[in-house]
Order: sequence, then C-alpha cells, then structure tokens
Amino acid sequence: QVQVVESGGGLVQPGGSLRLSCVASGRIFNINVMAWYRQAQGKERELVATLNSIGKTTYADSVKGRFTISRDNARNTPSLQMNSLKPEDTAVYYCYLLDGINQYWGQGTQVTVSS
Repeated sequence: QVQVVESGGGLVQPGGSLRLSCVASGRIFNINVMAWYRQAQGKERELVATLNSIGKTTYADSVKGRFTISRDNARNTPSLQMNSLKPEDTAVYYCYLLDGINQYWGQGTQVTVSS
C-alpha cells in the first residue's frame, strides 16, 4: 500500500518562504497529475497548484507569482516553493497524486504564516 508523506511545513513570518516536499513509500507508475491542495481551518479544501505529465502547471489565482510547483525527479513527487507568504496562506497543505485510476493523498503538513 502506498503512503504519501509531506514535509517542510512550519511557522514563518509574513514575506518569508517555505518549500514543501512529498515522498511516496511505494512506487506509483504513470502519474498523470501531481498537485498541492490546502485547507484552512473552517474552510473547504482548495486546489493550490497542479503539474501534469507533460509539464504543464496551473495555479490558484491567490498564489500566482508567489508559489512554484515542480517535480522531484528522484522521488517522482511534487515540491512546492512558497515565497512572499501571507497570513492567508496559513493552512494544512496536502500532496496529491493521480495515476489515472487511483488517487493518493498525504496526511498534510501545517503551514502557519504569522508575525
């Protein structure tokens, strides 16, 4: 059974940066889509960024120009570079993988942006 684990979250001041990473315990073949979602307290989970198998990326309007999703080739999982963080970016961030049949979610990593 594949398990997905995120890392890199933490407490950062407004304007700071964090880089989130994701590791899958087993091998997942033919990943079509990699993505990061987030869920703030009391709100629904929302899509932050996606990366498909041909390298196309999409971003939520709220993070465009500040966040960058990329592929960790060694792990075949997504990373998320977050710059110019704002208090409204505070949320639990989830790694998501789709191989066309199965969806894989991590347990989430907390990102808190506060002075």
